[in-house]
Amino acid sequence: MTPSWNRIVVKIGTSLLTTPEGNFSPDCIAGIVKELCCLRQSGKEIILVTSGAIGAGMCKLDLKRRPATIPLKQACAAVGQNYLMNSYKHLFNEYEQTIAQILLTYQDLSNRKSYLNTYNTLLTLLQYTVIPIINENDTVAIEEIKFGDNDTLSSLVAQLVEADLLLLLTDIDGLYSRTSNGKGFGELIPVVEDITPEIINMAKGTNNKFTTGGMATKIKAAQMATQAGITVIILNGRKQGIISQILEGKECGTTFVAKKDGLSNRKRWIMYNLKTAGEIIIDDGAREAILNQGKSLLPSGVMNVKGRFEEGDAVVVMSIHGDTLARGLVNYSRGDLIKIKGKQSTQIEEILGYEYGEEIIHRDNLVMV
Repeated sequence: MTPSWNRIVVKIGTSLLTTPEGNFSPDCIAGIVKELCCLRQSGKEIILVTSGAIGAGMCKLDLKRRPATIPLKQACAAVGQNYLMNSYKHLFNEYEQTIAQILLTYQDLSNRKSYLNTYNTLLTLLQYTVIPIINENDTVAIEEIKFGDNDTLSSLVAQLVEADLLLLLTDIDGLYSRTSNGKGFGELIPVVEDITPEIINMAKGTNNKFTTGGMATKIKAAQMATQAGITVIILNGRKQGIISQILEGKECGTTFVAKKDGLSNRKRWIMYNLKTAGEIIIDDGAREAILNQGKSLLPSGVMNVKGRFEEGDAVVVMSIHGDTLARGLVNYSRGDLIKIKGKQSTQIEEILGYEYGEEIIHRDNLVMV
């Protein structure tokens, strides 16, 4: 049966925009652009997430290896982004397809207001049959709060727009099993139902000097997106017509099966778009309550706190045994929580002189890991 995917996010990696020698060559993806335009003309909604700005800048500045310093990386991005978009403009113009450039930083998706604004902008562009082309704004992004790689960015974008399908295009056919000695690769894995530690281990050691990503980042991106109910497929973008084959129902690449009960948009935002500021360690009773009874986290179950956080920050919830249990938005600062941990909710106002609610983290703001 032919899949009914309508809203599709496509990520093109740097490896597809460069020759084997590492020279930037946008003509390498002319076939992909043609496919995307045909899909757009058939009524599909397409969002393109592209790498390549730093790689293009490296070529323009005649650098042989990826920059090691932040200023040089950002200089490469500044030079390369302009060249990259001009290249896309020429490729899409051949099919009279309008495109839009969107440069995102982590802050754009971690702030709820700008997150929703980005969502509205993207949906408006899709309504006008535009293909948005998204990249991280590497020229201004702060290293400590970057997306880190465009596999992660494409997964977050797919979740943001509630896509049906995320295609991660690279220069290999998909995820391969490991040989028995763990040093080589075996057979292509066509379908992954669950991303286990064994699957994650298969992705190790697949980076190159021109990219930040690799198979490991693609597995991470797939894990995030499938939990949100989005199908993810890793494909060889060098094969002509590969996207059309997928949409015709043919088996290509490695498909990561979407979870049926995906997270809500808000919980996806909490889970993947927010940097955590600290940890809350809870006892076994609280662990049982939040994991198996769907309860909120109350002060009585809190044993200890780590890090520095304020009201409304994202934190990690840990068991006393060191297990990561959940992420959530905390109602009280670290200082307040130290005073009320282990106490009853009815004592909060008496101890602090005010109350922001009886819960430390309300269940609506709590996402199980």
